Amino acid sequence: MTTTPLRVLVAGGGVAGLEALLELRALAGDRVELTLADAASDFTYRPMKVAEPFARGQATRHAMAGIARDAGARLVPDAVVSADDEARVAHTAGGEELRFDALLLATGARAEPAYEHVLTWDDRSGPDHLGGLLRDIEQGYVKRLAFLVPPGPAWPLPAYELALMTARMASDAQTGPQITMVTPEVAPLALFGRAATTAVAAELKAASIGFHGCSYADVEKGHAVTLVLHPGMRRIEVDRVVALPRLHGRAPGGVPADEHGFVAVDGHCKVRGLRHVWAAGDGLAFPVKFGGLAAEQADAAAEAIAALAGADVTPQPFRPVLRGRLLTGRGERFLHHVAGGGGGEGTVADHALWWPPGKVAGRRLAPYLAEREGAPGARHMTVA
Repeated sequence: MTTTPLRVLVAGGGVAGLEALLELRALAGDRVELTLADAASDFTYRPMKVAEPFARGQATRHAMAGIARDAGARLVPDAVVSADDEARVAHTAGGEELRFDALLLATGARAEPAYEHVLTWDDRSGPDHLGGLLRDIEQGYVKRLAFLVPPGPAWPLPAYELALMTARMASDAQTGPQITMVTPEVAPLALFGRAATTAVAAELKAASIGFHGCSYADVEKGHAVTLVLHPGMRRIEVDRVVALPRLHGRAPGGVPADEHGFVAVDGHCKVRGLRHVWAAGDGLAFPVKFGGLAAEQADAAAEAIAALAGADVTPQPFRPVLRGRLLTGRGERFLHHVAGGGGGEGTVADHALWWPPGKVAGRRLAPYLAEREGAPGARHMTVA
């Protein structure tokens, strides 16, 4: 219990950081003094980046200063680069010293190409990043195309969206390249359960997209690009390859991390080995990287910090519930699965399974963004 406001520093203004900021204010009110540190001037709703090359939607942007103001937080327009848990002080890239009673790390992950000689797509790519490839497909220059999901922590759903929307565009243009997906997954989007796997496999079959699961690819560049699939050493020649990136954590100095930069946490998202530091989002040592899970992790951390501040809340541990909005060639599918157990085969629908029906179903962030974008009744929404 505290008699003065608990100084909470949120490092990072992505999905996890903003969800935590809003949740802390909602749960703890004036019991917390909030500071948000992020060098970006805007929050970009990056999950919709995948839709932009196909004119299926766009990634909206929101001023970071406005979000911080709405949450009653001080904004420090700089990135946290180190933290001292014992002294309870963090330092920014610009040399500013930020004192805290609780630090919530939401610094995300760094994306880098997993392969040479391929086109790497991630959710920071602009709408023109795939422009040349899509034009070549429309003009019939690309006959064989592959989409790769690399091994390691990832969120594979965008690879399926890119493949399905590319297949639809090629069909409309009557060019019809042979499209192949290669992924370490045992089945299409297996993390969403059996119902999703069945539905997504049917989408791939309807779009004539070949699927190679439980597979890892090496890329050889010769006269044509050759994929060597493991295990089995099967060789597939293609004209072009689109791959998702490999991810690495970016834990600030002073925060323990594994060899890939990811941070280990307990069930309430408190960093193992530290007393005053929590973490949420893609920077965690968790195999799935997804904005919806980042928001759930942020909620677990925020509840623990709010309780520390004296709020009347019983902190609940992080329990992964996957909510995926899959853009397909013909429309979209909503996928829901309780990944922590007890979720059965999961649920698939052509209609929204949560509200507001965004790609990131954050308890606080989703309705907040819906309200900013003018959705009727958004102020009273909570994600269900």
